[in-house]
Amino acid sequence: MLMLSTGCAMRRGEPVSQPLRIDSHKLARGEVSYMAHCNKCHPGGEKALGFAINNKPLPGFMIKAQVRAGAGAMPAFSKELVTGEDLENILEYIELLRKQTPATADPVT
Repeated sequence: MLMLSTGCAMRRGEPVSQPLRIDSHKLARGEVSYMAHCNKCHPGGEKALGFAINNKPLPGFMIKAQVRAGAGAMPAFSKELVTGEDLENILEYIELLRKQTPATADPVT
């Protein structure tokens, strides 16, 4: 019996979205801090151990409050662990993640 697969498949290693454009020191520092403190539970801003944050329209002050106080399974991050400057940089990096466009999207002209 011959079976053919007609399903849609993505090739391994094919990018799902455009690479992030890290064009400032603040974004670069935000990426480093995000990777150190956030990416394990929110990889690339998506859902894993924690909720997705890319699709959450929370304003910065609410994200800061969650980072400082914790929420659900998310631990609280003290000012000694994540400084105020680190947190500002992380927020800027999160905004960049939220603006990321899929690689297959047509460019805006």
